[in-house]
Amino acid sequence: MKPALKTAFANEMAASRAAEAAGDMARAKHHLERAHILGQRRYWTHVQTHFHMWRLARKQADRKEARGQLVRLFGAGPFHLAGWVPIGNTGGADVSATRPMPIPADLQPYLAGHSLRNGLILRAILVALLAAVYLVLMR
Repeated sequence: MKPALKTAFANEMAASRAAEAAGDMARAKHHLERAHILGQRRYWTHVQTHFHMWRLARKQADRKEARGQLVRLFGAGPFHLAGWVPIGNTGGADVSATRPMPIPADLQPYLAGHSLRNGLILRAILVALLAAVYLVLMR
């Protein structure tokens, strides 16, 4: 993750925690959604945002959102492996997990230069390497 993107992601996560501590759950969710947009291309940051969205939904006793976040937590791995990352998706259970969405203008510079094609090529190489290692170990 590029340093500027990493910092922006960390800032959104910190803003979410601060809003939650202040009791402003809507603002906390807003910052988690922005963190999701920034972090969804990296597995760990993607899962991290869904975990915090799930935790916030549980704290608010929002069963629909909590269920939706559990589905997203378990779906993040296969979607990442397949290279399916719906650009700009805010990650909430109130939107389709596969729907690309516009990226807010202030977040666009952090995501400039992302190539879905290059990501898919890297994933294909990773899968091929894992398969090769598996085949060698299973001999």
